Amino acid sequence: MKGKVDASKKGEGRLKASGGAVKRKKAAAAAASGKPKRPPSAFFVFMSEFRQEYQAQNPNNKSVANVSKAAGEKWRSMSEEEKAPYVDTAGQKKQDYEKSKADFDKKESTSSKKAKTQEDEGEGSDKSKSEVDDEHDGSSDEENDEDEE
Repeated sequence: MKGKVDASKKGEGRLKASGGAVKRKKAAAAAASGKPKRPPSAFFVFMSEFRQEYQAQNPNNKSVANVSKAAGEKWRSMSEEEKAPYVDTAGQKKQDYEKSKADFDKKESTSSKKAKTQEDEGEGSDKSKSEVDDEHDGSSDEENDEDEE
């Protein structure tokens, strides 16, 4: 019975690992489609600046966790006035994102309309091309059977 419990835990680990692959594939598909990336929050704007300062002060540090921990501590200790420039920058980036997203959605809607009209033009009936070509020849399969007799 102990082996069954261990086996189920192993299976769960595999499922979690494949879940990350699905997210990466979706992100890659979104990037390939030209969809704009979401804007960073004020904290992430702060992090990009803080990361450079921290690396300059601690050039031997290779741990991302240490940088993140130090940034989180500093962010929590900052006043609203100190955070204001980062909030403003994040707000500007969000406005830019909204504009680019609107442009992207507009392009997508026009391209999907074009694709639909092309599909509609191609869908005249349920007949295959060979059946349509036979009708244009003026003869059908039944007439051809009678000619052979």
